[in-house]
Amino acid sequence: NWKSFHLAQSVRSGAQAVASASAKSDTPSPKPIDNRVEVFVDGRSVFCEPGMTVLQACSLVGVEIPRFCYHERLSIAGSCRMCLVEVENSVKPVASCAMPVWKGMRIKTDSEMTRKAREGVMEFLLVNHPLDCPICDQGGECDLQDQAMVFGSDRSRFTDNLFSGKRAVENFNMGPLIKTCMTRCIHCTRCVRFVNEVAGVSHLGTSGRGNSMQIGTYVNRMIESELSGNVVDLCPVGALLSKPYSFIARPWETRRIESIDVMDAVGSNIVISMRTNEVLRILPRLNEDVNEEWLADKSRCACDGLKRQRLVVPLMRPKDGELHQRSSWEGVLIAIGERFVSLGSAEPGKCAPNQIAVIAGPFADAEAMTAAKDLANAMNSELVFTEESFPSDRTDVRANYLFNSRIVGIDNADLVLFIGTNPRFEAPLINARIRKNWLNNELSVALIGEKVDLTYEYEVSFN
Repeated sequence: NWKSFHLAQSVRSGAQAVASASAKSDTPSPKPIDNRVEVFVDGRSVFCEPGMTVLQACSLVGVEIPRFCYHERLSIAGSCRMCLVEVENSVKPVASCAMPVWKGMRIKTDSEMTRKAREGVMEFLLVNHPLDCPICDQGGECDLQDQAMVFGSDRSRFTDNLFSGKRAVENFNMGPLIKTCMTRCIHCTRCVRFVNEVAGVSHLGTSGRGNSMQIGTYVNRMIESELSGNVVDLCPVGALLSKPYSFIARPWETRRIESIDVMDAVGSNIVISMRTNEVLRILPRLNEDVNEEWLADKSRCACDGLKRQRLVVPLMRPKDGELHQRSSWEGVLIAIGERFVSLGSAEPGKCAPNQIAVIAGPFADAEAMTAAKDLANAMNSELVFTEESFPSDRTDVRANYLFNSRIVGIDNADLVLFIGTNPRFEAPLINARIRKNWLNNELSVALIGEKVDLTYEYEVSFN
């Protein structure tokens, strides 16, 4: 009968459902590697390490989150609020740079709530920002410009045509390398965190709150750091600029060449910015194993010696006591030859034997020593001397002093020993890497020599 048929169909359907559920439960679901948690960014699954922030999780799937205050090498401030995203079951947008992920978290980076939140934050940032883009040196490489174009509104509600409500801030002197225009500041505090955390000098800070907040040095003083120029690269707007590069060129007018710094033995990776074969500025280039993304002030500003106060023509002093006068290479070489020939010469046009001696130091290369010997022989001299044994202390072969470690090995060191050196001024980037390890780990530092300021604590073995 029909009742028995329907009952049999129901039992069969129930049995199939139970079997299907049992089969699904027996099928192993994909498990995260190690102890990573699974989150979803715009519907895409990604496994993250515990403690990773929402912003970092988004970067794993290639989603770029706008930010001003966040920087990978600085502590988290969460002050700009430009990185707001929507999280499922959250009543309001959250700051992705400061919010850690949790299992099953669902993040929406392009929802209506996210777009409206970023648009509102950008509007607040631009309320007090001056319209200085045409005369600002940051133009063309300004984060505020780029993000205002992408995430800002296409119209403004600012109706004060007299600009009487705009905030204006007095500039202060940060030294010979940094030009300030603090009215453009958006209070991201990148410069404050860099000076305190990386450079190790507590010269910058914030005062006031809200609309009255200002960044300064409390008292009128300059930034006394060998890494101060990096705040220009960190500033996302035109509040901190390079004084030597002020009103020189726009970034689209320059040509960039990758190179290696030669001002110290660190070998920092740099970018040479040029225009019409003239070096305009030096910028750092990312290299995690050497300089990360920092650059010492000496390396940044030494390029002005290629143009200013440079000898481009030979100078010659006619007589003792007189000033040097411009001359030609031919005239200078003739004058030098006449001086050499006149040294005890009995025969016109020929030097007296062995009246000139050449001494080669330990740093002269083979080509220079060969040229010096040929010059001495041409002047009728065989007096060419070199030291019999150079005091190399086994440093002539590179493998004798490398200790099987590289610069990046400092991050894993337990003890650092300095012998008669001051790395803060001889190798500022090495000193900054040691300070990072000292802050994050239990690094011990010892110094044999005179006591110096290294921006971190250390033990002195001999004073």
